[in-house]
Amino acid sequence: MPEPKAVTAWMSDMDGVLVHEGKLIPGADTFVERLTASGTPFLVLTNNSIYTPRDLRYRLLNTGLDIPADAIWTSAMATAAFLGDQRPEGSAYVIGEAGMTTALHEIGYVLTSQSPDYVVLGETRTYSFEAVTTAIRLVQGGARFVATNPDPTGPSMDGDLPATGSVAALISKATGVEPYFVGKPNPLMMRAALNRLQAHSETTVMIGDRMDTDVVAGLEAGMRTVLVLTGITHAGDVDRFPFRPSRIVDSIADLVDDLPPL
Repeated sequence: MPEPKAVTAWMSDMDGVLVHEGKLIPGADTFVERLTASGTPFLVLTNNSIYTPRDLRYRLLNTGLDIPADAIWTSAMATAAFLGDQRPEGSAYVIGEAGMTTALHEIGYVLTSQSPDYVVLGETRTYSFEAVTTAIRLVQGGARFVATNPDPTGPSMDGDLPATGSVAALISKATGVEPYFVGKPNPLMMRAALNRLQAHSETTVMIGDRMDTDVVAGLEAGMRTVLVLTGITHAGDVDRFPFRPSRIVDSIADLVDDLPPL
């Protein structure tokens, strides 16, 4: 086997890798500082479509992480980029928050419930029966169905919450139409992120806490992958999957020595 090429760029999931339940994971600040000081390209990826990059930057600053807004890539941004490429200046009915609606406005989309080109399902903490009913009827009427990510649940201080994948299943059950999921594990999101970094998959590493999204997405995009055990997937879960990460570490702190010294 040929020696792997030197790593020139990094990608990382956010929740479970850098922060957990709103608190900094020890070592994440040092990892980001090393990347920034060395000028190494990096991007934080998240399937969370609720917040804009500026919102997420502010939230991360409050945990002690200084990450520029332009180094954050969300499933909402990936979804907007996909729709802008497929049907420029189209229209959409959106179930979601500011992260999703802002991303669509920025590509020139019109948000409407009147014969939209797409029904776009994103993350929200206030799914309403009325909005889901409207989405069902629009999909039945011919609107294309797109969702930001397939995650069935999301974390909260009180336990799991239903997430985009669960609500998408409800709409699919009612309509017989499956959505196109743009976010992880779709390698489309990873390819778009690589293009944003102007990086090559052979020399980029993806760090994540989930085998079923982060690791498989990085693998299918041709990247090396690192699983950290500070989030969803535990060490005993790894062998249940037919694929493996390139490396398993306890936390992101174990990767600091892989970066250029300060």
